[in-house]
Amino acid sequence: MSFIRIYGLFLRHFYLITRSFPRILDLVYWPSIQITLWGFISNFFASHSTYYNNAVGVILTCAILYDFLFRTSIGFNMLFLEEIWSRNFTNLFIAPIKIGEIIISLVITALIRALIGLVPAILLTSPLFGISILDLGVYLFFLFLSLYIFGITLGILVSAGLLRFGPSFENIAWSTMFLLAPFGCIYYPVEILPEIFQKIAYSLPLVYIFEEARSILVEQTVNLENIITAFTLNVVYLIIAISLFYYSFNQARKKGTLINIGE
Repeated sequence: MSFIRIYGLFLRHFYLITRSFPRILDLVYWPSIQITLWGFISNFFASHSTYYNNAVGVILTCAILYDFLFRTSIGFNMLFLEEIWSRNFTNLFIAPIKIGEIIISLVITALIRALIGLVPAILLTSPLFGISILDLGVYLFFLFLSLYIFGITLGILVSAGLLRFGPSFENIAWSTMFLLAPFGCIYYPVEILPEIFQKIAYSLPLVYIFEEARSILVEQTVNLENIITAFTLNVVYLIIAISLFYYSFNQARKKGTLINIGE
């Protein structure tokens, strides 16, 4: 057994981690986000144990909405990563295909992937738990649409990061939604967050979507302002995401790193 060889292999992996920001971020945020999210959930139920009359129904409905968002974002990223893993990335951009056409095709395919996973989950909740997400009524469509747009926005942002940082950014693709989960107020009202976190939460469309879902299920009231605000923020973030994607693509092409991404 050679200590030099062991030390050499250790240095290889050590430098690989410490000189890659995405890898460092991946190591730091997982425990932090898990503790933060479940800490807020625990605090909420400890101090508001009677908030939900139908706790199972409300929580499962929000869980289904969140799962749809998660699958939309991850679905978009997976399709983009498939091109990298299959070493087809270079061929994709050499072909006479416009960037907009690539994005639109991924957007449509990501929706189909998300629906394939969503429909069985919806069908199972009624016979197993006696609840139906359809209790949200016609507004369910607007909530799903808003979540879909935000999921696609996150997918485009992560894809822009892949173009900028390469495959090392892959870990962020799996963790983006977990990073935003505490601020999305999926299972608890925004008031449970510290004031500084509330300001961050209100800058995201998620908080308005889930606040509206709880408002309909718990209080049987509809606040169109939440839906409109969520759509407005979604449009802003979507424009920013597409702009960053084009910028990252152009920068990667100028620096010559575009070819190396798929290798």
